[in-house]
Amino acid sequence: MGVSVFLPVRRGSERVAHKNTRKFANFKGGLLEFKLLQLKKLEAVEEIVLSTNDEICQKIGLSYQKEIRNLKVIERPEKLGNSTTNLKDLIKHAGEVSNSEDILWTHVTSPFCDTLIYQNAVKLFYKNRKLGYDSLISGREYQDFLLDSRTGEIVNNSTILDWPRTQDLNNWFEINNGIFLTGKDNFKNGKRVGSKPFLFEMGKIASLDIDHDEDFVLAELVYEGIYR
Repeated sequence: MGVSVFLPVRRGSERVAHKNTRKFANFKGGLLEFKLLQLKKLEAVEEIVLSTNDEICQKIGLSYQKEIRNLKVIERPEKLGNSTTNLKDLIKHAGEVSNSEDILWTHVTSPFCDTLIYQNAVKLFYKNRKLGYDSLISGREYQDFLLDSRTGEIVNNSTILDWPRTQDLNNWFEINNGIFLTGKDNFKNGKRVGSKPFLFEMGKIASLDIDHDEDFVLAELVYEGIYR
């Protein structure tokens, strides 16, 4: 039951400047340092693979190698480190540089997807593999109104009502980009999710994904109010 954690961080961000390494709460190494400290406590993984083309990220990673015995810092090829990179190629890269039979892909921009959540995800992945599931993907239940911006129609309304109750809407699953876990063979084929994924539910706070400046500010407030 060997698992590699693959942590991709690239240089540059179009929406949040230096989001991986700018100071986050009291962490001078930013979200990357915060995530490494979470992953450090994981018991169920063989290695942590930090893949980056950013010199600052490399320095932060290398500074933790003595403290995190199974941390590998991989210099990512430039062709895989820009905004136009084909995601499929980066997924294949994860399969090439990771040694374990199974790979857990995660992001520093999921700051509250913490050690306990990762451990539970790994346990559930192996438990449900015996039931025929070939992968695990994290997210949360979504049961709220979704409008088609072109037509104004409620796209998740399966009732005959023009405006149904929230509880009558279709219950969807919103992927939160916190965890993608599947076999190495799938990654080598450019897939982070298999043909039958187990849907791993997380709460709203744990699902926070930093994609804009206001998300970064909100995450700091959550950390100061709950985690500190």
